[in-house]
Amino acid sequence: MSKISKKECIAMLLAGGQGTRLGVLTSSVAKPAVPFGAKYRIIDFPLSNSINSGIDTIGVLTQYRPFELHQYIGNGQPWDLDRLSGGIYVLPPYMGAKSGEWYKGTANAIYQNIDFIDNYSPDYVVILSGDHIYKMDYHDMLKEHKRNGADCTIAVRDVPIEEASRFGILNLKKNSKQIEEFEEKPKNPRSTKASMGIYIFTWEKLRKYLIEDENDKDSENDFGKNIIPKMLADGQRMYAYQFDGYWKDVGTISSLWEANMDVLKGDEFNLDDDKWKIYARNNAEPPHYVAPTGNVINCLVSEGTVINGTVKNSIVSNSVKIGKDAYVEESVIMPGAVIEDGADVRYSIVGWNAVVGKNSMVGETLEHCNPGEWKISVIAPNYTLAPNSVVGANEMIG
Repeated sequence: MSKISKKECIAMLLAGGQGTRLGVLTSSVAKPAVPFGAKYRIIDFPLSNSINSGIDTIGVLTQYRPFELHQYIGNGQPWDLDRLSGGIYVLPPYMGAKSGEWYKGTANAIYQNIDFIDNYSPDYVVILSGDHIYKMDYHDMLKEHKRNGADCTIAVRDVPIEEASRFGILNLKKNSKQIEEFEEKPKNPRSTKASMGIYIFTWEKLRKYLIEDENDKDSENDFGKNIIPKMLADGQRMYAYQFDGYWKDVGTISSLWEANMDVLKGDEFNLDDDKWKIYARNNAEPPHYVAPTGNVINCLVSEGTVINGTVKNSIVSNSVKIGKDAYVEESVIMPGAVIEDGADVRYSIVGWNAVVGKNSMVGETLEHCNPGEWKISVIAPNYTLAPNSVVGANEMIG
């Protein structure tokens, strides 16, 4: 097969994760397809970051429950990725001439798509995760990668030292951004530089290590566990790229709820930013409607929603129906959900197309909790909660 036009840099987006910690929210869809912020999906953020950074060729590697994600991405038009040169490509595992298998790990997923990458003869490849909420200019990171003559650059952010044992931690050489050591979730961390799972590799070098790693029968075929430690051990030029903006791993119910609430604060994470827009695929629906009996205070409300009750400090997605005398506070209501008359929903996530029956009580008012420890109640997508039901704090129904 002849090569397509050369690209200096392409992105490979790992979007096959199951997201087991999100429980019922990912029982039928991959984590990157989960709704966020009233009108987005989680995957919209790395896709928008890529096109805003001037990267117009993206491979999206899917595996777990891929249908919803494939349907959502479509031809890439919302992100200006429906183009003849480059564009977006969905890359599930496939059957080759000799064999076929699921992606065994993050590195193996890229290895299985070496031919796709070679087609564009890139100098550099950006490796991204599909389950983080953030805005980042990858072009700035690439400039630093080139300036350092790096083989690999890893985006890092500072975390409190008491939380550092939850992350992959990079130890840097004194007065330098060059990486000296990588520790996966160390018991006694010596640094606060946490890996964000965002990498830029010089493709020629990464290609060599992917092939070597695939031939190592003892390898877990993982970037953090295998590729990066091996490159460090071999003395390759590895650098950290400091990122100080907003970034949230939304892999748990509490962190997903927190990130949605951060959007309401505005100063924490501003989605109303003309200089760095987040694009999404949206259905054409009528404007939202607040009835005379409705009362909305500090909320994001998307199209097609009808509000007859009271909603405070909440994220309300498209096509939601909130009945008379219903009360919703500090909650995330996903697309198509129905909160029937008299229902009371607090500190909860209501999944898409779920129904909260009349006069039901879901969740409880919570005092301040530490990050990641909010006891959020969850109603599963497509689940109907019977009238007069009671769902306590931290319960997951469906």
